[in-house]
Amino acid sequence: MKRIKSIDILRGFAIVCMFLYHIQIWWLREADLWITNVMYSSYAILGTTGFLFISGVSTMISHRRRLMKINESYSKRIMRNEYLLRACFILIIALIFNIFVAIGSGDITDIWKWFILLTISFSLFMAWPLLKTSKSFRIFVAIIFWIVDQFLVMFLASFQGQLNIGGVLFYILYNTLDQDPVLTFFTFFLIGTVIGDLIHEILQKENEIERMRFLKERFLLPCLMMGIIMIICGVIIQLPYSLNKGSFDWMRSFPDFLNRGTLSWMIYAMGIELTLISILFSIEQQEIIKVDKSYKFFFYFSYYSFTTYLLHNALYFLFLGVLDIYNFFPITIITLIVFKLLLKFLYEKVGANASLKVQIGRLSAGLAKKIDERSREIDKK
Repeated sequence: MKRIKSIDILRGFAIVCMFLYHIQIWWLREADLWITNVMYSSYAILGTTGFLFISGVSTMISHRRRLMKINESYSKRIMRNEYLLRACFILIIALIFNIFVAIGSGDITDIWKWFILLTISFSLFMAWPLLKTSKSFRIFVAIIFWIVDQFLVMFLASFQGQLNIGGVLFYILYNTLDQDPVLTFFTFFLIGTVIGDLIHEILQKENEIERMRFLKERFLLPCLMMGIIMIICGVIIQLPYSLNKGSFDWMRSFPDFLNRGTLSWMIYAMGIELTLISILFSIEQQEIIKVDKSYKFFFYFSYYSFTTYLLHNALYFLFLGVLDIYNFFPITIITLIVFKLLLKFLYEKVGANASLKVQIGRLSAGLAKKIDERSREIDKK
């Protein structure tokens, strides 16, 4: 299966952004942590949201390709089980990761915390019944999620930490607000499935003239225009509610679109994602720029995205809270290069065997087939 370079670039870039932000808050001494406030907005927009958005894109493309393979030996039931098993395995890994976090922090409530793996697993579960619906319906549902989320978090935030129904719901849905609650971030995944649908339709057109026309009229222009409009709207819209703080701040000043978790931030971030994917995919399809060399850097981080996310946590203890702002940046660049070389080494020596994402896919596919075989045996009896 031919890889789509623009997707690899954006996924790899998102992983690098998360990588950089984490080591920044781990390694910088307390006196220099102010720089995280300056740089956090760009990391947040291109990190978590970008990864969820691209996960939705690739999930939909993979889903469409599997639908095309349906035959006597690969049924829709196998495809469904394979998809749901993949979501289950990611959920298990997410909970195991959270258990280690809870042990390290000494806070048992961290067992249920919305780190990105937990958000992705639930996004997969929630998206399954929507994958068969139209693109316009998914866009409508995504908007509803954004609206409901804004009102729900405002209501439940007042119950945070309380032992009542409101407190339990807040813990389940929003623990913690500085991470990636699924109701807030599911929209990025769902809109990603819409973009994935469009990309799949483009790739299925064999006639080059027709493909280029569809690319410009149905993909590039609509996505680019909507992306630019959302960026402008995100900058203009200023609301007093902060998701991170879980409270109102009527005195918060411009720019609100750089405050993670606000509605203006989410609109702005979605605009960035739509603009980037429309430009990069169009450049790739029209072969305007050859990106093979620069693409390879992000390719390794994309190919080993789940593996990188888990492995980079080992860097937590390397320079914990000891670097100042002057030696942080050169050490970070060296660390990033070394990590890239490590991923390249793994790719050349063991390939897909070191990819957690690939292994989850293989395990899900194998187990789905076994379940189907067992079901057929039971049906015969």
